[in-house]
Amino acid sequence: MKKRYISIILAAMLVAMMAACTGTEKIKTLIITGQGKDNFVWMTRTQAAQQILDETGLFATNILMSPPQGQDMSQFNPDFSKYDLLVIDYEGDAWPKKTTASYMDFVNKGGGVVMLNSKSDPGTPVPSTVTVSKRHDFEVRTRIGNHPVTNGLPVRWLHPKDVIVHGTPLAGEDVQILASAFSDTTFAGSGKPEPVLVARNLGQGRIFMTMLGTPDLDENQASQCAGFIVTLQRGAEWAATGKVTQAVPFDFPTAAGTVLRPDYTGVESDEAFEKLGSYEIGSSTLYLTWLQSQIRKASGNEEALLNLEKKMVEVLTNPASTIEAKKLILNELSWMGTDYCMPAVKGLGSVPELEDAVDFTLKRLK
Repeated sequence: MKKRYISIILAAMLVAMMAACTGTEKIKTLIITGQGKDNFVWMTRTQAAQQILDETGLFATNILMSPPQGQDMSQFNPDFSKYDLLVIDYEGDAWPKKTTASYMDFVNKGGGVVMLNSKSDPGTPVPSTVTVSKRHDFEVRTRIGNHPVTNGLPVRWLHPKDVIVHGTPLAGEDVQILASAFSDTTFAGSGKPEPVLVARNLGQGRIFMTMLGTPDLDENQASQCAGFIVTLQRGAEWAATGKVTQAVPFDFPTAAGTVLRPDYTGVESDEAFEKLGSYEIGSSTLYLTWLQSQIRKASGNEEALLNLEKKMVEVLTNPASTIEAKKLILNELSWMGTDYCMPAVKGLGSVPELEDAVDFTLKRLK
């Protein structure tokens, strides 16, 4: 009997250890920065990239700063082998030969690399032929839709207040231009499509390059764009693992308009319902779209649908919720509500502005 208990305890400990290991198996990521043409740009972009990757829960990120431009680089020799993924936000002095060799060894042996708006290979001078357009809104076109990074993305989507880079060298095996943007001469462009998302293989490794997301001194919409955020997250996962497990979110932009995530994060449930409660005609429908996506996602799951219904009823019964918000909620409940929402719906029948919406909802529910 004693041996049996010991076996049970050991088995339980083993399961706990395995669970703990599974919970900590994040993609070990080193973000390399420290030099760039504009200090504000690379510092802001580096911080944004770290927050964007950390938000997924897939990456464990560290930032490594190189010596300042013009300083001694001889001791800049990080141990790349400790990491699964390198994110490079660096344009400056050449790396020491030993560092460059170590980097190439890392990639050739299967390491993943993300290059943020890089106009040259890591640690090499930017070619004089590389130029950038003026900052403006532009349309991104998905060129390869069956790649893991772009699978499920719209063919066309709008990206705000960014520059387009011209003339970036695209060396390596199996270079694939995943998406491009036409660089209009009106904005000092090249007058032709330019790559904005690139995937390439080098040895056994994978490199993902994004030319999007250059922040500015004002609103930083380029780095807050949901398109930039999502493609960076998906591109980083692909570079590190060769696959993408992240679904394309409901708020990915389309050709109809841009979508911003000011905090670089997706929509949270409490925030969405709070914002829904203050909806007025003409304001953003982002949070309604989020709710509709959650309802579709919960299809067939009675518990999940009921949890959403409870949150919707809270909006209906909240005196601070706007009339327009309650109309939106009533419309959604009219086709997915249960007996749970009936008292709240009937309770709004005495509100003149909601009389028609309540009547419509009750008829559909019955």
